[in-house]
Amino acid sequence: MSPLTLLVLNSGSSSLRASLFQGGEGVRHWHFSGTTDHEGPLQSLLKDLEGQRLDGVVHRLVHGGAITEMARVIDGVERSRLETLVPLALLHLPANLRGVDLCTAHFSVPQIACFDTAFHATLPALAMRLPIPSRFHLRKFGFHGLSYAHLARRLPEILGWQRAQGRIMGLHLGQGASACLLHHLTSVETTMGYSPAGGLVMGTRSGDLDPGVILALGLELTWDELTQVVYHEMGLCALSEGISSDMKTLLADGREEARFAVEFFAGGGAERGQHGHLLGGLDALVLPV
Repeated sequence: MSPLTLLVLNSGSSSLRASLFQGGEGVRHWHFSGTTDHEGPLQSLLKDLEGQRLDGVVHRLVHGGAITEMARVIDGVERSRLETLVPLALLHLPANLRGVDLCTAHFSVPQIACFDTAFHATLPALAMRLPIPSRFHLRKFGFHGLSYAHLARRLPEILGWQRAQGRIMGLHLGQGASACLLHHLTSVETTMGYSPAGGLVMGTRSGDLDPGVILALGLELTWDELTQVVYHEMGLCALSEGISSDMKTLLADGREEARFAVEFFAGGGAERGQHGHLLGGLDALVLPV
């Protein structure tokens, strides 16, 4: 049996990444940064892959809903189910699904979804429950699960099997940011909750916010305007008075507003560390590089 050739696609909130794998080894990589409209980059990628034989296309899907499977084949029924989840991840799923649709039209091979939310299916009830009436059927999902699943696979190699079973805090830092507390290599708490807009301060998302603030904004804005503000105008972008949502740019900028945004974000470190008390402290803190 010849090695599988797979295209892996990550249509993120601010970039598009893709890799071609043959027999488990990455042989080509693409990165289109600073883009929220992935149409052009996707078309460029497909043109670059013209004539390439594939056995399948694997997509990172930010939200899989309440299912616990890490991956599913995207058939007609699954594609329809994913469409119903778009309101839960407005910044990500439209781009994710556009990648699915373009690749489905371009390649006659299986399209496979890998879900960010599935890794957090191990959250205990105390972490998963939101303090709102149960009749609304809303809960914490958690995100960046594929990143933390990779971390869980690598930790035994780095720390040794026994130490890797301990109390580990992992961080995912980018335009979207989160922290995850792992114990026995499974998720037991995470900062992102019902949607990717919650948790830590991010590039254009506020993270956790007093619900009264959203109610106040709702009195002034339409639903579409409020959605635009929540997903595209908050976070580092707002704190820096519009200078940038990118931490590297803010660190290099000498203006007071940029320094304020950086200090505000750094001040959230104490909040991230508080999750460690759930397990009586931390054995390791893992930072992305």
